[in-house]
Amino acid sequence: MKIKFSLLLFLISIFVSCQSNNSIKKNLITGITTIGDGLSCSTVFLSDETNKIERTTFTYGERFYLNFDNITGFIKKNDYVFPGMRLTITDKAGDTLLFKNDMYEKNTSGFNLSPLLLRANIITGAPIHSKKEYNANVYIWDKIGKGTYNAKMKFKVIANDKLSIINEGVSYDELYLFSLEENAAIIDGEIKFDQTIYCMIEGLNGFKVENQKVAIGLKMIITDANGMVILNEEDLVGDMVINSLELTKQLAPKFTISPSNIKNPLTCEIMVWDKRSSNKLSISTRLNIK
Repeated sequence: MKIKFSLLLFLISIFVSCQSNNSIKKNLITGITTIGDGLSCSTVFLSDETNKIERTTFTYGERFYLNFDNITGFIKKNDYVFPGMRLTITDKAGDTLLFKNDMYEKNTSGFNLSPLLLRANIITGAPIHSKKEYNANVYIWDKIGKGTYNAKMKFKVIANDKLSIINEGVSYDELYLFSLEENAAIIDGEIKFDQTIYCMIEGLNGFKVENQKVAIGLKMIITDANGMVILNEEDLVGDMVINSLELTKQLAPKFTISPSNIKNPLTCEIMVWDKRSSNKLSISTRLNIK
């Protein structure tokens, strides 16, 4: 009887699978799990701006893509298909940090491409934080049909290890370099001439407050590999006092390097100190001009 019962369960399992349009796959390297119902996809993979990647740990501020290559099964209208794509990012507790109801909302004319590649763009910036793990859920649906496709993955965000940071009595939430022109964090230490570079310091605390004001100093020195001084600012703030809440929100000193005979790598040093105490924050990094 036990053998017959096991066989019966096996046959039922096969029958249920055959009757369902669901297809479940899992990438053992990235951990991406996909479930298709009416829609199918040849390959689901991660990439940065240019290359395919097989990692799920990203530097704070980094941009990556969840790609759906050759996704099929959409109902066609005049040879065009109309996909929708919903992105949800949650933390380990299940709280929703980011929700984009339809990343293709503005595409009302549809797609007439074969093979069709859909991409979910994910930036590991606020409200995401470093030193934490997150869940990404991408839900794709056919806007004129019933087909759906769902992908889930876990990823981790770390601080940029190319930034050497010494904090003495000062704390911060996030610290990273940001390019205004690229509208992106600088992850690899590569910059361009005439590029506006910000050193973004968020959640800065540890300064003595008087009448809701703080008195800080801000020093920035940049030298090249030959020791040539490119920038030397002993105190960008001077005698000004700053609203303490504004400082906590964000401090963003910036610099731009004009075309000249500079030898890579550059050394960039930034120091923020409290003029009313001995507390300070020192930042150092190497940069290369492409």
